[in-house]
Amino acid sequence: MNATAVHTIATAEDANKKAVHSDMISPRFYTTDFAAMDRISIEPVRAEWDKMMAEYEGDNNHDHFQRDEAFADEVAAGMASLSPEMRQEFLDFLVSSLTSEFSGCVLYNEIRKNVSNPEIKQLMTYLARDESRHAGFINLSLRDFNLGIDLGNLKRTKKYTFFKPKYIYYATYLSEKIGYARYITIFRQLEKHPEKRFHPIFRWFDLWCNDEFRHGESFALIMRANPHLLQGANKLWIRFFLLAVYATMYVRDHTRPMLHEAMGLDSSEYDYQVFRITTAITQQVFPLALDTDNPQFRRGLERLFALSKAMEQAKSQGGLLGKLKQGVCAVQAAATFARLYCMPVIEQDLSPQVRMEPAW
Repeated sequence: MNATAVHTIATAEDANKKAVHSDMISPRFYTTDFAAMDRISIEPVRAEWDKMMAEYEGDNNHDHFQRDEAFADEVAAGMASLSPEMRQEFLDFLVSSLTSEFSGCVLYNEIRKNVSNPEIKQLMTYLARDESRHAGFINLSLRDFNLGIDLGNLKRTKKYTFFKPKYIYYATYLSEKIGYARYITIFRQLEKHPEKRFHPIFRWFDLWCNDEFRHGESFALIMRANPHLLQGANKLWIRFFLLAVYATMYVRDHTRPMLHEAMGLDSSEYDYQVFRITTAITQQVFPLALDTDNPQFRRGLERLFALSKAMEQAKSQGGLLGKLKQGVCAVQAAATFARLYCMPVIEQDLSPQVRMEPAW
């Protein structure tokens, strides 16, 4: 195993501990101010909103998440070709992806139960439905290895983070759109190179990522209907969430270099392709973008990953010296993040058309 944040997943207990575990790069569970969310108005985008609700009602992915007869045979053939280290990276990917999908399901369900605003309640019902399907589909693949996650226990025991509604909008919009960019990039790569599709779950990524795209559209409409969320000091928060999401993704992905290599991808090139797609999409709602092609920005992300590895090594070392090293790494990581945050950003005009199509 390489010295990263990927820990051995050998039993269902290991998988469940991994899902419950919280650190800087693991998916989190959120709660919010339900009363404030209840007051959100979508009237300025009513026509687009009603059209989107009709799409959710049509549920074009209703029958998509069903495993076909070839699934089990593909699992057996693909996994037999993987090294133990590569197998661990893939299992880590599945657990992390399930936790992220289920995080959305939990949040959307909690909002649905605690608001009376009919538009928000209806939206959250549809979002929770979709995320539940995604999480359940991933969990079936984990159960193939006797590593299924107890979702009820995960909901009860995972640590929750409180976010104001506007933070939920920024972070969830980005999460859904970057999820689309990640899945479609992998799908297009394996579409060109089917011999590198070592697990059948990747065959589902095309329609799956369109769910993610539409979820992001929902939060784009909410923010465009409430333009104060995109102005003034809120631009600083948008910059923060862009950097936090990109940096977290970069560090997490670089803990799984063999996973990307097996698909014919380089972790860095893959991440920057995802950033480029996400930047193109976010022009629909964000008045600024990060200059991810700036060499200084790239060096900063490399530095964050190096510090993440050093912190893992310090944790493994243990003792007083290990704790001191962890503290030094944390300070250096905060300073690196601050320098990245202060870099010039790209100002951009919002696209006149709020809704976008998944065209990548």
